[in-house]
Amino acid sequence: MRIAIIPARGGSKRIPRKNIKLFAGKPMIAYPIIAALESRLFDHVIVSTDDTGIMELASRLGAEVPFARPAHLADDHTPTVPVIAHAITMCEAAGWKIELACCIYPCVPLIDASDLRAALTLLEASGCDYSFPVCEYPSPIQRALRRDPHGRTSAWFPEHQLTRTQDLEPAYYDAGQFYWGSRDAWLSNPKIHSSGVGLPIPGWRTVDIDTPDDWFRAEAMLLALEHKRHAGTASPPAGTAFSCVPLQKEIQ
Repeated sequence: MRIAIIPARGGSKRIPRKNIKLFAGKPMIAYPIIAALESRLFDHVIVSTDDTGIMELASRLGAEVPFARPAHLADDHTPTVPVIAHAITMCEAAGWKIELACCIYPCVPLIDASDLRAALTLLEASGCDYSFPVCEYPSPIQRALRRDPHGRTSAWFPEHQLTRTQDLEPAYYDAGQFYWGSRDAWLSNPKIHSSGVGLPIPGWRTVDIDTPDDWFRAEAMLLALEHKRHAGTASPPAGTAFSCVPLQKEIQ
Protein backbone atom coordinates (compact mmCIF):
# COMPACT_ATOMS: atom_id res chain seq x y z
CA MET A 1 0.00 0.00 0.00
CA ARG A 2 1.14 3.55 -0.82
CA ILE A 3 -0.17 6.50 1.18
CA ALA A 4 0.24 10.27 0.99
CA ILE A 5 0.54 12.13 4.30
CA ILE A 6 -0.01 15.89 4.37
CA PRO A 7 1.17 17.37 7.72
CA ALA A 8 -0.89 20.51 8.33
CA ARG A 9 -0.87 21.86 11.87
CA GLY A 10 -3.13 24.69 12.90
CA GLY A 11 -0.63 26.96 14.64
CA SER A 12 1.12 28.83 11.82
CA LYS A 13 2.37 32.15 13.22
CA ARG A 14 3.97 34.19 10.43
CA ILE A 15 0.92 33.76 8.19
CA PRO A 16 -1.98 32.83 10.50
CA ARG A 17 -4.08 29.89 9.26
CA LYS A 18 -1.94 29.72 6.13
CA ASN A 19 -2.71 26.04 5.52
CA ILE A 20 -6.36 26.83 4.82
CA LYS A 21 -6.13 30.49 3.75
CA LEU A 22 -7.43 31.15 0.23
CA PHE A 23 -4.63 31.18 -2.32
CA ALA A 24 -5.59 32.19 -5.87
CA GLY A 25 -9.17 31.27 -5.04
CA LYS A 26 -8.57 27.89 -3.37
CA PRO A 27 -7.66 26.90 0.20
CA MET A 28 -3.90 26.40 0.27
CA ILE A 29 -4.20 22.78 1.37
CA ALA A 30 -6.32 22.03 -1.68
CA TYR A 31 -3.26 22.08 -3.93
CA PRO A 32 -1.40 19.09 -2.40
CA ILE A 33 -4.63 17.15 -1.92
CA ILE A 34 -5.63 17.63 -5.57
CA ALA A 35 -2.12 16.74 -6.82
CA ALA A 36 -2.02 13.59 -4.72
CA LEU A 37 -5.46 12.47 -5.89
CA GLU A 38 -4.74 13.32 -9.53
CA SER A 39 -1.48 11.35 -9.47
CA ARG A 40 -3.46 8.11 -8.88
CA LEU A 41 -0.47 6.78 -6.96
CA PHE A 42 -2.01 6.43 -3.51
CA ASP A 43 -4.39 4.04 -1.83
CA HIS A 44 -5.09 6.75 0.75
CA VAL A 45 -4.45 10.50 0.91
CA ILE A 46 -4.50 11.55 4.57
CA VAL A 47 -4.00 14.78 6.47
CA SER A 48 -2.22 14.79 9.82
CA THR A 49 -3.44 17.77 11.86
CA ASP A 50 -4.30 18.94 15.34
CA ASP A 51 -6.87 21.44 14.07
CA THR A 52 -10.60 20.66 13.71
CA GLY A 53 -11.08 23.31 11.00
CA ILE A 54 -8.35 21.73 8.89
CA MET A 55 -9.85 18.29 9.52
CA GLU A 56 -13.25 19.37 8.21
CA LEU A 57 -11.86 21.17 5.16
CA ALA A 58 -9.50 18.32 4.25
CA SER A 59 -12.38 15.85 4.37
CA ARG A 60 -14.50 18.05 2.09
CA LEU A 61 -11.60 18.23 -0.38
CA GLY A 62 -11.39 14.44 -0.62
CA ALA A 63 -8.64 13.60 1.84
CA GLU A 64 -8.98 11.30 4.85
CA VAL A 65 -8.39 12.36 8.45
CA PRO A 66 -8.33 9.07 10.37
CA PHE A 67 -6.76 10.48 13.56
CA ALA A 68 -5.91 13.73 15.35
CA ARG A 69 -2.26 14.66 15.67
CA PRO A 70 -1.20 14.99 19.33
CA ALA A 71 -0.14 18.40 20.61
CA HIS A 72 3.46 17.35 21.30
CA LEU A 73 3.89 16.71 17.55
CA ALA A 74 2.34 20.02 16.48
CA ASP A 75 4.59 22.73 17.89
CA ASP A 76 7.06 25.04 16.14
CA HIS A 77 10.04 22.76 16.75
CA THR A 78 8.74 19.34 15.75
CA PRO A 79 10.64 17.96 12.74
CA THR A 80 8.95 16.22 9.85
CA VAL A 81 10.02 12.61 10.30
CA PRO A 82 8.38 11.98 13.72
CA VAL A 83 5.09 13.38 12.39
CA ILE A 84 5.14 11.04 9.40
CA ALA A 85 6.23 8.09 11.57
CA HIS A 86 3.32 8.80 13.92
CA ALA A 87 0.89 8.85 10.98
CA ILE A 88 2.20 5.55 9.67
CA THR A 89 1.94 3.98 13.13
CA MET A 90 -1.64 5.17 13.56
CA CYS A 91 -2.67 3.90 10.13
CA GLU A 92 -1.05 0.53 10.73
CA ALA A 93 -2.92 0.27 14.04
CA ALA A 94 -6.08 0.51 11.94
CA GLY A 95 -4.96 -2.49 9.90
CA TRP A 96 -3.31 -0.80 6.90
CA LYS A 97 -0.29 -2.58 5.36
CA ILE A 98 1.97 0.30 4.29
CA GLU A 99 4.98 -0.13 2.02
CA LEU A 100 5.65 3.46 0.90
CA ALA A 101 4.61 6.84 2.26
CA CYS A 102 4.93 10.26 0.65
CA CYS A 103 5.01 13.31 2.88
CA ILE A 104 3.58 16.28 0.95
CA TYR A 105 3.80 19.69 2.57
CA PRO A 106 0.54 21.66 2.73
CA CYS A 107 1.80 24.97 1.29
CA VAL A 108 2.95 23.82 -2.15
CA PRO A 109 0.64 25.46 -4.71
CA LEU A 110 3.12 24.85 -7.53
CA ILE A 111 3.29 21.10 -6.95
CA ASP A 112 2.83 18.94 -10.06
CA ALA A 113 1.43 15.40 -9.99
CA SER A 114 3.95 14.38 -12.65
CA ASP A 115 6.78 15.10 -10.19
CA LEU A 116 5.20 12.75 -7.66
CA ARG A 117 5.17 10.02 -10.30
CA ALA A 118 8.74 10.72 -11.46
CA ALA A 119 10.09 10.75 -7.90
CA LEU A 120 8.42 7.41 -7.16
CA THR A 121 10.03 5.89 -10.26
CA LEU A 122 13.36 7.32 -9.16
CA LEU A 123 12.99 5.93 -5.64
CA GLU A 124 12.20 2.45 -6.91
CA ALA A 125 15.14 2.48 -9.34
CA SER A 126 17.68 3.92 -6.91
CA GLY A 127 17.45 1.62 -3.92
CA CYS A 128 17.63 4.69 -1.65
CA ASP A 129 15.44 5.22 1.41
CA TYR A 130 13.98 8.51 0.15
CA SER A 131 13.43 10.58 -2.99
CA PHE A 132 12.44 14.24 -3.28
CA PRO A 133 12.56 17.19 -5.71
CA VAL A 134 15.57 19.50 -5.78
CA CYS A 135 16.48 22.72 -7.59
CA GLU A 136 19.81 24.01 -8.85
CA TYR A 137 21.14 27.13 -7.15
CA PRO A 138 20.89 30.03 -9.62
CA SER A 139 24.49 31.11 -8.94
CA PRO A 140 27.53 28.94 -8.13
CA ILE A 141 27.90 28.57 -4.36
CA GLN A 142 31.68 28.32 -4.82
CA ARG A 143 31.66 32.03 -5.73
CA ALA A 144 29.75 33.07 -2.58
CA LEU A 145 30.92 36.23 -0.78
CA ARG A 146 31.20 37.27 2.85
CA ARG A 147 30.42 40.86 3.83
CA ASP A 148 31.89 42.35 7.02
CA PRO A 149 30.25 45.08 9.18
CA HIS A 150 31.96 47.73 7.05
CA GLY A 151 30.67 46.31 3.79
CA ARG A 152 34.01 44.86 2.65
CA THR A 153 33.70 41.55 0.83
CA SER A 154 35.79 38.39 0.81
CA ALA A 155 35.39 35.00 -0.84
CA TRP A 156 33.96 32.06 1.06
CA PHE A 157 36.04 29.82 -1.19
CA PRO A 158 39.22 31.77 -2.11
CA GLU A 159 40.45 28.90 -4.27
CA HIS A 160 37.59 29.57 -6.71
CA GLN A 161 37.84 33.38 -6.96
CA LEU A 162 39.19 33.14 -10.49
CA THR A 163 37.48 29.92 -11.59
CA ARG A 164 35.06 30.35 -14.48
CA THR A 165 31.49 29.76 -13.40
CA GLN A 166 30.95 27.24 -16.19
CA ASP A 167 33.79 25.14 -14.73
CA LEU A 168 32.21 24.87 -11.27
CA GLU A 169 30.10 21.91 -10.16
CA PRO A 170 26.38 22.79 -9.85
CA ALA A 171 24.90 22.77 -6.34
CA TYR A 172 21.31 21.99 -5.40
CA TYR A 173 18.80 22.66 -2.64
CA ASP A 174 15.75 20.83 -1.37
CA ALA A 175 12.66 22.17 -3.16
CA GLY A 176 10.65 21.58 0.03
CA GLN A 177 7.59 20.08 -1.64
CA PHE A 178 7.43 16.36 -0.85
CA TYR A 179 9.40 13.29 0.23
CA TRP A 180 8.82 9.71 -0.85
CA GLY A 181 10.14 7.12 1.60
CA SER A 182 9.78 3.49 2.49
CA ARG A 183 7.76 2.61 5.54
CA ASP A 184 10.87 1.32 7.33
CA ALA A 185 12.87 4.45 6.48
CA TRP A 186 10.25 6.76 7.99
CA LEU A 187 10.21 4.70 11.17
CA SER A 188 13.97 4.36 11.63
CA ASN A 189 15.99 6.82 9.52
CA PRO A 190 15.53 10.58 10.11
CA LYS A 191 18.36 11.57 7.73
CA ILE A 192 16.33 12.14 4.58
CA HIS A 193 18.89 14.10 2.59
CA SER A 194 21.90 11.88 3.13
CA SER A 195 19.77 8.78 2.45
CA GLY A 196 17.92 10.07 -0.57
CA VAL A 197 18.03 10.68 -4.29
CA GLY A 198 17.06 14.03 -5.82
CA LEU A 199 14.71 14.69 -8.72
CA PRO A 200 15.63 17.99 -10.42
CA ILE A 201 12.75 20.35 -11.05
CA PRO A 202 12.97 23.92 -12.37
CA GLY A 203 13.37 26.66 -9.79
CA TRP A 204 10.41 28.58 -11.17
CA ARG A 205 8.11 25.79 -9.97
CA THR A 206 8.90 26.04 -6.27
CA VAL A 207 8.64 28.74 -3.62
CA ASP A 208 8.83 28.90 0.19
CA ILE A 209 5.83 30.70 1.65
CA ASP A 210 6.74 32.03 5.07
CA THR A 211 5.83 35.73 4.90
CA PRO A 212 3.11 37.87 3.27
CA ASP A 213 5.67 38.91 0.64
CA ASP A 214 6.29 35.22 -0.16
CA TRP A 215 2.53 34.73 -0.46
CA PHE A 216 2.15 37.61 -2.92
CA ARG A 217 5.08 36.38 -5.04
CA ALA A 218 3.81 32.78 -5.06
CA GLU A 219 0.35 33.85 -6.22
CA ALA A 220 1.93 35.87 -9.03
CA MET A 221 4.02 32.84 -10.04
CA LEU A 222 1.00 30.55 -10.07
CA LEU A 223 -1.03 32.95 -12.19
CA ALA A 224 1.86 33.28 -14.64
CA LEU A 225 2.22 29.50 -14.90
CA GLU A 226 -1.51 29.05 -15.42
CA HIS A 227 -1.37 31.60 -18.23
CA LYS A 228 1.49 29.70 -19.88
CA ARG A 229 -0.35 26.39 -19.56
CA HIS A 230 -3.45 27.82 -21.20
CA ALA A 231 -1.23 29.24 -23.96
CA GLY A 232 0.29 25.79 -24.54
CA THR A 233 3.86 26.70 -23.50
CA ALA A 234 5.93 23.57 -22.96
CA SER A 235 7.96 22.99 -19.79
CA PRO A 236 11.73 22.43 -19.99
CA PRO A 237 12.92 18.81 -19.80
CA ALA A 238 13.72 17.24 -16.46
CA GLY A 239 17.34 16.55 -15.54
CA THR A 240 19.05 13.61 -13.91
CA ALA A 241 19.22 12.44 -10.32
CA PHE A 242 21.88 13.00 -7.67
CA SER A 243 22.36 13.23 -3.91
CA CYS A 244 22.09 16.63 -2.26
CA VAL A 245 22.76 18.59 0.94
CA PRO A 246 20.20 19.17 3.73
CA LEU A 247 17.90 22.14 4.22
CA GLN A 248 16.03 22.58 7.51
CA LYS A 249 12.27 23.34 7.32
CA GLU A 250 9.73 24.04 10.02
CA ILE A 251 7.18 21.28 10.26
CA GLN A 252 3.72 22.17 8.94
